[in-house]
Amino acid sequence: MARAAQLAKPGTVVHVAPGTYEGGFQTAASGTVEAPIVYLSEVPGAARIVPPADSRKQEAWDNRGADVVIDGFEIDGGAYRGGTPWLYGVYTTGSRSVVRNTKVHDIARDAAAMRAANTGNQGGAGIMGDSYYGGLDITIAGNTVYNIGPAEVRSNLVHGVYLATRGAVLNNLIYQVVGDGVSTWHDATEVRILNNTVFQARGAGILVGAGDFYKRTGPHDGSRISNNLVYDNAKGIEEGGAVGPRNAYTHNLVYGNRTDWRLRVGRAEATVAADPQFVRYDRLGGGDYRLAPGSPAIDAGTLAAAPATDLEGVARPQNRGIDIGAYERSTTAKTSAAVP
Repeated sequence: MARAAQLAKPGTVVHVAPGTYEGGFQTAASGTVEAPIVYLSEVPGAARIVPPADSRKQEAWDNRGADVVIDGFEIDGGAYRGGTPWLYGVYTTGSRSVVRNTKVHDIARDAAAMRAANTGNQGGAGIMGDSYYGGLDITIAGNTVYNIGPAEVRSNLVHGVYLATRGAVLNNLIYQVVGDGVSTWHDATEVRILNNTVFQARGAGILVGAGDFYKRTGPHDGSRISNNLVYDNAKGIEEGGAVGPRNAYTHNLVYGNRTDWRLRVGRAEATVAADPQFVRYDRLGGGDYRLAPGSPAIDAGTLAAAPATDLEGVARPQNRGIDIGAYERSTTAKTSAAVP
């Protein structure tokens, strides 16, 4: 992968065949707005990236290139064999970079990894879009992120999806996370957080905040947080740090969290406060997190800025309105959407 990145130029599509590949590499080549570089798993989920025998990097995949798309991989940190533990599944800081259709799991799963994450507030995440090197407009979409951090541990430094810049978090399924399911901090502002399903985060399902700034000093403001299904977390949707008055919280299903809402400045509108009625809920994973007939999330979302398709590529809307969460209910969808 690293060798392919050295040869890539704007418009290159790097096709990755099914197989198991050692991670801990960096991609630095940049595309352009008109001709991004695409790293594509030829069979979705069949190009699997695992830790090497003697890990030297804290990221499975460290992307520094701008106008880069990472599409369809599996990042599996479960088979750690020694060396530097992975704290990040995908870490991307290139402007207009996109991480999509990727499964990221079993990152920072042991005590050694958590010690490393806590050293100097290093932190960690399944997927992180960062502004430390100046990246803007990063998109994290259509991913499944789970088992981030050790079971039954709480951390405010390790999260499922972590965005520290302007960008978008769309159509992700996120669960079993030691921190926030979706966390925004540092330079985050003007973020679209839409149609995500988050459960079993031991922090907030979604945190909207800013602080410990890299490049800017203003608050997190002008974001839209809509159509998200936030269920069975320690906290539902929370504001923290520096937040402004222009963040919109609309048409979210927030229910069954120990605390559903903790907003400092913003106001929630058109909230659905009811059991989402998944096809089959398993808080540990392995359930079917699509919506069952009669779910209060069906047709309860807003069309405003909603993604055109869902996590499985089903077109939105299928009925009178947009469904809340990562899945749009369709009578023609595949019979099983069970996830690990």
